[in-house]
Amino acid sequence: MLSSEIPFISILFSLVLCGVAGLWLVRSLEVIRRIALSSAVLALVMTLVILGNFDIYNPDFQMIVKYSWIPSLNIHFMVGLDGISVLFLPLTALLFVALIVASWNQIHLMPRVYYSLLLLLLLAVFGVFTALDTVMFILFWELTLIPIYFLIALWGKGAHRRYAAFKYILLMMVGGIPLLFGFVILAINASDMGQLVFALPDLLKADFDKETQILIFFLLFIGFAFKVPLFPFHTWLPVVAMEGPIAVAVIMTGLKLGAYGLLRFTIPLAPQAALQFQWLFVTLGVIGILYGALMAFQQTNLRRVLAYASMSHIGMVIVSLASFDQLGIQGAVFQLLNFILISGALFILLGFLHARTGSTEILGLGGVAKTMPLLSAFFFFFAIASIGIPGTSGFPAELMMILSVLNSNMGAGLVVLVGVILSGAYLFIHYRQCFLGKANNSVVGESSDLQARELVIMVVFASLVIILGLIPSIITDITEHTIKVWVANIQAVSQLSF
Repeated sequence: MLSSEIPFISILFSLVLCGVAGLWLVRSLEVIRRIALSSAVLALVMTLVILGNFDIYNPDFQMIVKYSWIPSLNIHFMVGLDGISVLFLPLTALLFVALIVASWNQIHLMPRVYYSLLLLLLLAVFGVFTALDTVMFILFWELTLIPIYFLIALWGKGAHRRYAAFKYILLMMVGGIPLLFGFVILAINASDMGQLVFALPDLLKADFDKETQILIFFLLFIGFAFKVPLFPFHTWLPVVAMEGPIAVAVIMTGLKLGAYGLLRFTIPLAPQAALQFQWLFVTLGVIGILYGALMAFQQTNLRRVLAYASMSHIGMVIVSLASFDQLGIQGAVFQLLNFILISGALFILLGFLHARTGSTEILGLGGVAKTMPLLSAFFFFFAIASIGIPGTSGFPAELMMILSVLNSNMGAGLVVLVGVILSGAYLFIHYRQCFLGKANNSVVGESSDLQARELVIMVVFASLVIILGLIPSIITDITEHTIKVWVANIQAVSQLSF
């Protein structure tokens, strides 16, 4: 572990908090927007500074900031980064910058509260990706719920937005209970001379017996399964996608915090149990792939189509994680980063479409490409990127996952291939119905195409998708050494009797 003389992560958190405070010092709507955007942009710049100072050849946690928080319980404010988590910070910051720009002329109800909630959510997500103390992780994990609840309840687009907000919060709190129990049990079993252990680096060095590992595995697996979401814990996703604001849909489909939790905590902390119950990853992942794809076919609204498509694609990630090899884990991490760019861009485009036409119902659209050719072209580009067309970032990620899964489990690998085919089928069918042909809504014929501000967002996202597709080593070189150690630890465990 390497501490940093410069507390980069603390500075990052402070920039976001200063942005939140600054919002409450002004009244002008234009100034409120500019402060929110400036804070997110500064956070993005800081994440790039962090990335520039990160040693990609060191697999350990770096830039650690550690302060005693509750000394009697040995709980610390402890944050840091490794090759798995460091790339999530700049892409997350970029996503929030895009959300603020995309909502520039759309938020008129309590804009100060709206942007404050967005920035607090950004802070909480940063915390999730950097927390190295399990209590701090739970704190940031639960902190994400508060902004999301109010964003859905107050700025949701559907008539049942308050129900959607309540359902999301309730299910996430249910999922949070086993996480908390799991981390407490870990702390007790790893206790040293009566001191509880909550620091992740110390927990990773501890040796837990068979019964403890199985208990920890299922507590953490179930807790994160709600957030992934895995079947059958997925029921909140299509509801939130339909009833919530586009910003929440972008965050829910773009930031796969549940899958990150499985990768960061569940498998490394209970490696022998993860190997024994590898079939659970594969089974639920395969079900998610097929269920999500088949449900996407049946939807009449593009929001629900993308929600179920997201569920199908995350199923591929879960199956790839179960390979427990270098190629599969790198592909899974690459794909989690892709979700931020590709799924995020698709939902942002749906937000632009909804703002112009008042609807994302497939049957009520049609002919969008005639009046909004740029919007339609970008939607098509990101749609084909999501199914892994060569030249886009989706291709190397899916290729690595498919090769890894085929090597470890031929049956699951074939299902992944079927999932890719099905995703192409439903995306092209729905695209034809919505964007091509004759317009079924007079509003479509009167709508304007992407404006300059919106076009900049799409160009940036599309450029990154192309660059990472052509030069995937930008991602793989950074993640390689950390994942190599991660996989070596799992494979060492596989040699032991359980």
